[in-house]
Amino acid sequence: MAKKVVATFGGGKGQSKTTVKCIRMVRSERSGSYAFQEEMVPVEGAKDFFSKK
Repeated sequence: MAKKVVATFGGGKGQSKTTVKCIRMVRSERSGSYAFQEEMVPVEGAKDFFSKK
């Protein structure tokens, strides 16, 4: 019988996340098209990520 593999990311139930993945759309000034900018930032820095242009 095959074994079931269980992946755990981040540890136990009592722990909270320390980083989040932030995604925003940015517009290219040259071509006018949109692209996505992704970045892993600390939870406290999420508002700063979205406030910068």
